Amino acid sequence: MSRRPRPAGREGQPARRAALTLFLSVLDECRPLAEEEPVLAPLPPSERARARRLVLGAFRGLARADALLAPRLQRRPPPAALAALRLGTVELAQGGAAHGVVNDWVQVVAGAGRKPAAARGMVNAVLRQMAQVAPAQWDALPVPAMPDWLRAPVVAAWGEAAAAGIEAAHLAGAPLDITPKGDAAALAARLGGEVLPTGSVRLSRGAQVSALPGYAGGDWWVQDAAAALPARALAARPGERVLDLCAAPGGKTMQLAATGAEVTALDLSPARLDRVAANLARTGLSARLLAGDARDHAGGPYDAILLDAPCSATGTIRRHPELPHIRDGSGLPDLVQLQAQMIDRAAALLAPGGRLVCCTCSLLPEEGEAQVAAALARHPALRPDPDALCLPGVQADWIGAQGLRLRPDYWADRGGMDGFFVAALRRVA
Repeated sequence: MSRRPRPAGREGQPARRAALTLFLSVLDECRPLAEEEPVLAPLPPSERARARRLVLGAFRGLARADALLAPRLQRRPPPAALAALRLGTVELAQGGAAHGVVNDWVQVVAGAGRKPAAARGMVNAVLRQMAQVAPAQWDALPVPAMPDWLRAPVVAAWGEAAAAGIEAAHLAGAPLDITPKGDAAALAARLGGEVLPTGSVRLSRGAQVSALPGYAGGDWWVQDAAAALPARALAARPGERVLDLCAAPGGKTMQLAATGAEVTALDLSPARLDRVAANLARTGLSARLLAGDARDHAGGPYDAILLDAPCSATGTIRRHPELPHIRDGSGLPDLVQLQAQMIDRAAALLAPGGRLVCCTCSLLPEEGEAQVAAALARHPALRPDPDALCLPGVQADWIGAQGLRLRPDYWADRGGMDGFFVAALRRVA
């Protein structure tokens, strides 16, 4: 049975009430935060953004918060009270004003639990202690570690130092990256951002996306700098027949459409394709949208195919810090099998001489390097195309025998990037 708290009435701060519900919803359902976003729908944009920041901060710092709370709790509190303590501790550690933070979380809990008086007193007492210790001790606490099922293969692939760097990037979170439809330097100057070596524009985090200049006019779209590289590697050209498999939410579709190519964007979810359609309409770009299973697509042949396959999404933890708390790696074998089937179908849809870029937003070699090595063994007509990966801003040591490996600890002084693996292949016959 769900442990979601009842709405807190008029007491408390709206963003904190929503954050409590959202935090528990994610843990209850073991689903990504984005799937629980309807909880925020009744709030105005500024309060939605605030609630989201509270929840993201709590998941990033959950291990630290629990370490501070453990010696001050004689027994495990009810779910709503524990969630309030975790959220409130992180908020206090990050500079929240003690009086407002403590009072609001006490009021929120008063409307969310079955025994409001007892919970209110406990939350009040513990958070008052947190107001004294959390700001002083927070930065000295260990950086939260990746779960063992993820950390072990990361260490095996790249070593302990890389794993520690990735964990530091996860704790730090991510700035806002955007892909310009036009001139990157002009857009960066307009928005007060930085042009990254790969051509994306990076803004400081905290901005309300829909309120930024140029959003409504379709001058740009949100897309992590790493996520923008697969479409650049594909290098679609005007008039080419291009297939974007697993297209939603549409960042790569827009990149491809902006080249003048004839783009078909396919996704399993009609609802997610609605987002692609909305993004295309906002940016004034066009593509043919199809709902269906990539493994059953019968179009083609295509001059170029971009496959952003379903994966563990472990490369996006800096943006989606709830993932280590809701997944245990048990679904990996099925994902790896699905990826292989999609690569096989994409290879069959490719015209002779055509180009295939496969990518996953994963840190796991079995969803990247090993997956591509196996695909090359199955398909003698496919050859690696390493020159396609020699893109502006891409360092030579990021490119290996199977493709381009991107990690969150890269560009640490700039705010990092998502973890991705990108393979560029060409059909020779």
